[in-house]
Amino acid sequence: MSELSKLKKEYSRLASKFNLPEFEILNHRFDIEKLAGKETDMLLREIRRAIMEKTVTYFKFVEMFLNPAAAPMFFLAMIKKLNGIARQPLEELYIELGKLEIESIELENSYNEKKEADFVKSVNQKWDKISERFAELIQKINLSLKTREEKKDGSYFG
Repeated sequence: MSELSKLKKEYSRLASKFNLPEFEILNHRFDIEKLAGKETDMLLREIRRAIMEKTVTYFKFVEMFLNPAAAPMFFLAMIKKLNGIARQPLEELYIELGKLEIESIELENSYNEKKEADFVKSVNQKWDKISERFAELIQKINLSLKTREEKKDGSYFG
């Protein structure tokens, strides 16, 4: 039996016990298949950690737009354009992601399988909205990039 099959089997047992989303859904969203081959008695903790990897990446990206003090130069022009347009949705997304990080840190303090399962279900339920908001942000960033490139092509620097 492959390591991925073992992971799916153990997840299936937990999914039945706690009414968790399908493996494929979590894997598509949070790459939980990377846990295959990892020996653990606390699979739900490891799944939560995989979920938080992606969540924290999103959190840091959004934070860069809200607090651009140390933002890479590549993003500074986009940040200036987006500041007035998308600040409130960015702040809402930032708060939502921050709440998830705090919940995860609380769970990190002591293992409780039921609470870990509840967290996985909760994030999965919220993820469509988070993903949709993030997609809107990326769309605005791409539009900002396109506008910037068009201006650059139409000007003369010589």
